Amino acid sequence: MKSINQDYTKKVVVHSSEEEWHTSPSDGVNRIYLERDNMSEYSKASSIVEFKANSSFDAHSHENGEEIFVLEGIFSDQTGHYPKGTYLRNPHNTAHAPFSKNGCKILVKLRQFDINDSQQVIINTCQAKWHRGLVPGLSVMPLHEYKSEHVALVKWDPCTVFNTHSHWGGEEIFVIDGVFFDEYGRYPKGTWIRSPHLSAHEPFTKNEGALIFVKTGHLL
Repeated sequence: MKSINQDYTKKVVVHSSEEEWHTSPSDGVNRIYLERDNMSEYSKASSIVEFKANSSFDAHSHENGEEIFVLEGIFSDQTGHYPKGTYLRNPHNTAHAPFSKNGCKILVKLRQFDINDSQQVIINTCQAKWHRGLVPGLSVMPLHEYKSEHVALVKWDPCTVFNTHSHWGGEEIFVIDGVFFDEYGRYPKGTWIRSPHLSAHEPFTKNEGALIFVKTGHLL
C-alpha cells in the first residue's frame, strides 16, 4: 500500500492550501494527507480533516491514540462539543463517534501514542493561560508532555526572533495563523513542517506574527 512522507530522516514541508482533498468512507468527511504509513483506514497518519455540515464518521476505537486540534468550526462526539481552538487527546483503545452539526476542520494525528500514555486531555486554548517564552515577543501554552514528547501552542508577536536551536527527537509544526519563517523558507497559515532528530534552525516572524502548534521529542 502507498505511504506518504515516511522518511523521518528528511525535513518535510506541506502547504495544505495547495494539496488535494481526498474522500473518506463517510459522506461529507474529506481529508488532506500530511503523512501516512499506508492508505488503509488503520494507518498511522497525520491529516487535516474537514466535516461538512451535518456529517459524521462511523464509531471507531483509537489503537495507539488520537490527537486533535480544532482549526475551524465545532467538532463533536458523544462526549461533547469542541469549538475552534480545542486540543484533544484520546488515549489507546478509547472510542468515539465524531460528527459536526455546522461543519468543522481539524488537525488529526492517529496511532502515534505510547500505549502507556493514558491521560485524556481536553483543553480550550481560547481560555487557557499563556506563559512568557524564552525571548521577548514569544508566548507559550503547554498542552501535554509524556517522556520526551512535548506539545504546545506558541504565539509569536510580529518581528520576533528565536535562538538557533536543534531538535532532540525532532520537531513538528502546524501553522494555525499568520506566517512563520526560518532561514530555509516562509510558512503561511496551514503549513505543516516536520524536522528530523538533531535538525536545527533559527525561526522568526516578520510583520504579521504567527500562531503555531508544536510537538517536539516524539520522532526518535
